[in-house]
Amino acid sequence: MVATQLVDPDVSGTIRMLDELGVPADRVATPSTVAETAAALAAGRVAVVADGAAVDWSAADVLVEATGRIEAGHGYADTALDHGVHVVMVSKEIESVAGVALSAKARAAGLRYLPGDGDQPANLLRLVAWVLDCGFDIVALGKSSEYDLAFDPATGVVDQAGTTVDAPGLADLLELGDRPLETVEARAAQVASLKRSAAADHCEMTVVSLYTGARADVEGMHYPVARPHELADLYATREDGGLIGRTGSVDVFSMLRLPGEASFAGGVFVVVRTGDPVTWETLRGKGHVVSRDGRYACIYWPYHFMGVETPLTIAAAVDGTSSVAEPRQHTVLAARSASALAAGTTFRVEGHHHEIAGVAPVIVDPDDHGVAPYYLLSGARLVADVAPGELVRLDDLADVPAAALAAYRTGLALGV
Repeated sequence: MVATQLVDPDVSGTIRMLDELGVPADRVATPSTVAETAAALAAGRVAVVADGAAVDWSAADVLVEATGRIEAGHGYADTALDHGVHVVMVSKEIESVAGVALSAKARAAGLRYLPGDGDQPANLLRLVAWVLDCGFDIVALGKSSEYDLAFDPATGVVDQAGTTVDAPGLADLLELGDRPLETVEARAAQVASLKRSAAADHCEMTVVSLYTGARADVEGMHYPVARPHELADLYATREDGGLIGRTGSVDVFSMLRLPGEASFAGGVFVVVRTGDPVTWETLRGKGHVVSRDGRYACIYWPYHFMGVETPLTIAAAVDGTSSVAEPRQHTVLAARSASALAAGTTFRVEGHHHEIAGVAPVIVDPDDHGVAPYYLLSGARLVADVAPGELVRLDDLADVPAAALAAYRTGLALGV
């Protein structure tokens, strides 16, 4: 398995990366046409190109799409399929908008379109497949947020990826106690000044929804501040004292950990009904996470190794060993206005987490093409005022990326 063509506007930066990885300069070419790329590949060199215009698709088996940008990413994936090239989709942003249509196009052409192993959506889909093969009834599924809440009882300080807050009250909230939901509410109050919700989390859970049909219990997700051994209790149904009102919900939790404790590492989890208290009491004794009443268990993988695992998906795309379900637009990652938005406002996707100022990401049900997918706002302009708390709708927007919008509508038309 060899990466022969790398596409990045930052050609010089990509060349520096290759040098750091031990690829000498004389093995790297920077062609600007397809013919030049073909010649470089024939000479055994790695082609680094600034855009797709110089890609030699005839020499590619798989495209790994990782731009995170709607227009570019959708364009690359769509073009790859037109040229008979399998697609491994790492860009959750493109997946959330156009994944259903791209998958359908791939299947119609006898190609494979797969979410990339290593990031949470594909990892969670693999875990869910195993859980269902074992015959479990799923109550909740999800992941931990990107950054832990590392709490030091000695100082009363919480550190979230270098941002610290004083939260001495957490010292008295380290166990769930007799009122678990009140405890997690009190924990959240202690860290209220920290930004724990991210568009990336909502996007990843929307992708999981496409492939599983799972929906969010509440549109912004619960985000409990929790420790891993508590997940089976917290993600029980409401009638059993937990958070979940809709069985089979996607969610995200913020991991609370103490000095010296291992991280959940942005890993994934599934909470199931046990149905067999004798067996699960034995498993509890072996350290597995079982709710205090014995009715629920949490099965989890405390890791996501991102690009380290992606070659597994590349191989599966070529040899056809993947068993990923065909996605459908069960939910939409939408944008709810955080304040009044005036006509003329232009939206930009910015920052490490690819977020849009002025709107909050929410997971909602689709409604006859009306709700605008969050990442279709990228570069779009409002043509109507949007009141605080309202969803941005497609009719409110101009300059929406046309090809990605068409793909979204194609996916919607396939139904669920």
